[in-house]
Amino acid sequence: MINQLPPKIAAAIVQHKCTSDISSNIASITADINRCAIDGAELIVLPELHNTLYFCQSEDQTHFDLAETIPGPSTQHFGELAKKLSIVIVISLFEKRGTGLYHNTAVVIEKDGSIAGTYRKMHIPDDPGFYEKFYFAPGDKGFNPIQTSVGKLGLLICWDQWYPESARLMALAGADILIYPTAIGWDPSDSADEKKRQQTAWITIQRAHAIANGIPVISVNRIGFEESPIKDATGIDFWGSSFIAGPQGEILLQASSNKAECHIVSIDTSRAETVRRTWPFFRDRRIDSYQDITRRYID
Repeated sequence: MINQLPPKIAAAIVQHKCTSDISSNIASITADINRCAIDGAELIVLPELHNTLYFCQSEDQTHFDLAETIPGPSTQHFGELAKKLSIVIVISLFEKRGTGLYHNTAVVIEKDGSIAGTYRKMHIPDDPGFYEKFYFAPGDKGFNPIQTSVGKLGLLICWDQWYPESARLMALAGADILIYPTAIGWDPSDSADEKKRQQTAWITIQRAHAIANGIPVISVNRIGFEESPIKDATGIDFWGSSFIAGPQGEILLQASSNKAECHIVSIDTSRAETVRRTWPFFRDRRIDSYQDITRRYID
């Protein structure tokens, strides 16, 4: 069944600078959401793990105390806010699923305040400054879009954005928009040229997902420098640059790389149909010849 999409969706990004004060972070985000709603936003997307500093810069068992259940305090707070403002909100949480079992989870809150659905991050990095495998079990909910009043949302999280398979599977399952809550930044010791290459690659790969699948992409990053608790480590300078791209990869809006800000853009939902008719990638896929894609490597 094909659900009827609204002809246009007013989508907002909240590019947030996180602090060590969780209450302050939530208050700041809440104020941003209120402003976006007043300005007409119907869908608001927050960055990855927005309630806290990016704690994965080190392996510290005390950080597990930051996790919360779903439903829990954050879903209740943002659920009440979504209901009051009659908006859809995408939040990102450190989920405590059970004793000793945790996930990096995105939650979609519907306009009535209910939880429309959740997605658990599938690809978990383990690199200097990004020690996520210490904290998060890989997601086990697959690549299934979440039905909402503003369409079927294909939720993916940060490291997932480098994998075309994830975007394709969400699109094949009927996603109307791909959404990536993100926490990505520079090593301050990198050269200016290297920083530019990394940032350009990050934007390019996600615009390519929009093009290859003929649907819009929303990517929302945090902003600002966060110090590492590890001695002599350089910390992470989160590069912001949150953006929304249309179904041909066209940039509809892009935030700065150096400040917290919110933006709203109107997404024309009819363009996906037009683009897919012009570039019928789904029609011409050779699904009879892709068996090796499930292999780790072709020796």
